[in-house]
Amino acid sequence: MRPRLKVLHVITGLAAGGAESQLLRVVRASRHDCAVVSMYNPGVVAEQLRTEGFTVHDLAVPGSSDPRALRRLLAVLRTERPDVLHTHLYRAGLFGRLAGRLARTPVVVSTEHSLSDPDRLEGRAATPAVREMLRRSSRWAHATVAVSEQVRDNLAAWGVLDRPGHRVRLVRNGVDTDELRFDVHARQAVRDHLGVGPDVRLAGAVSRLHPDKRVDAALDGLAPRLGPHLRFVVVGDGAERGRLQRRAAQLGIGPYVHFTGEVRDVAPWLSALDVLVSASASETFGLGVLEALASGLPVVYVHAPVLDELPAPPASAVRAGPSPAQLAAAVQRVLAAPVPPAERTAPDLVARFDVRSTAAALDDLYDEIHRETHPRTRPHTRSQTRRAPRQETPA
Repeated sequence: MRPRLKVLHVITGLAAGGAESQLLRVVRASRHDCAVVSMYNPGVVAEQLRTEGFTVHDLAVPGSSDPRALRRLLAVLRTERPDVLHTHLYRAGLFGRLAGRLARTPVVVSTEHSLSDPDRLEGRAATPAVREMLRRSSRWAHATVAVSEQVRDNLAAWGVLDRPGHRVRLVRNGVDTDELRFDVHARQAVRDHLGVGPDVRLAGAVSRLHPDKRVDAALDGLAPRLGPHLRFVVVGDGAERGRLQRRAAQLGIGPYVHFTGEVRDVAPWLSALDVLVSASASETFGLGVLEALASGLPVVYVHAPVLDELPAPPASAVRAGPSPAQLAAAVQRVLAAPVPPAERTAPDLVARFDVRSTAAALDDLYDEIHRETHPRTRPHTRSQTRRAPRQETPA
C-alpha cells in the first residue's frame, strides 16, 4: 500500500472562480492528505473547504504582490512540514516556489491555469519581466502542470520546458460528474427563487465577472430578444458587476437580467438554465463549458480548449463567432430546438474529464517525484485525509 503524502496547496485567493473550484474538487478527490493556503481574499471556496474539514491558512496580505506573503508562507511551511507544495496561479507560484526552495520542501509542483496566449497571463498583458520571472522561478519546481495543450504550448513559448530535474506535464481539469448531474428539483427551486415559470427560457453566463469573460457581448446581442419569455442570468461576481448592471439598464433590459453574485454551488443554477453562453475568446481550458455539459446543458461558446482540442465537439456545444450578433444567432438556434428537461443528459465525452482522474494523475506525479528525489525519506502518514477545521493567524 502506498503511503499518503502531506500536500499543501497554495493559491492566490479562494473566491469563486475556475482555478479555485478546480482546487476544491482536486482536494476532495485526492488520496493524499491536503491542506490549503490562500494568500488573500478567502471567499466561498475557503468557507466550503473548512466546512468539509480541511485546514485553510489565510496569509491575510492586502494583495497578491505583498512581500510579507513570503515570510508568512514560510511560517506555515515550517509548521506543516508538507511532503508536497503545489502552487496555483502566477503570484502564488512565484512566492510558493521560492518558499518551497527555502524551506527545502521535498516536492514542489506548480499548475498554470491561465496562460491564455503567449502575450497574456490571467487576463492581463504579460510584460517581458513577468515572462522572465515565471521562466526563472520554474527552476525551483520539480514539475509544471499545464491544464490544456494550449497552456503547455504557451509555457514552451515562454521557455518553461522539460529538462533534467523539471517536468512539464499535461493534466487536464476535471469535474465532479455526480455533483453536476441535472436535477429537476434544483431547477424548480432556482426558478421559484427567480420568480419565473416553466414557460420562461433562461440563458446565462457562469463565471467571475472580468472583462475577458465578455458577458457584455452576450447582453448586447440578446438585448432585443430579452423580455418576459427570455431572461438572462449572470451567475458569479467580480469587478465588472456594476458596469454590467449599468449596461443592462442602458439597454432597457434590467428587469430581465438576474445577477446572482458569488454562489457556493453552481450545479443548481446550471440545472435551471436552458442554454449557457460562454463569450470569452481567451479561455485556457473552458471549465464552465465542461460543467454545463456535465449538467446536460446546451452551450454556445467562442473558445474552449477542452472542446477545441478534441476531434469534434458534442452536438450540444455550438461554437459561435465573437460578435454580439453571432452569439445571439447561435443562442436562438439552440433555443429553437429545446431539450426537454426530462431528457437532459451529459454527452459521453464528459466522462473523460472526471475530476477523480485529474486528482489521480496529480497524486501519481507527487509520488513519482517524491520517490526519485527523496528515496530514503519516509513521507508523513496520517490516519485521516481531513482534520478539524481551523484558521491560522498570520505572523
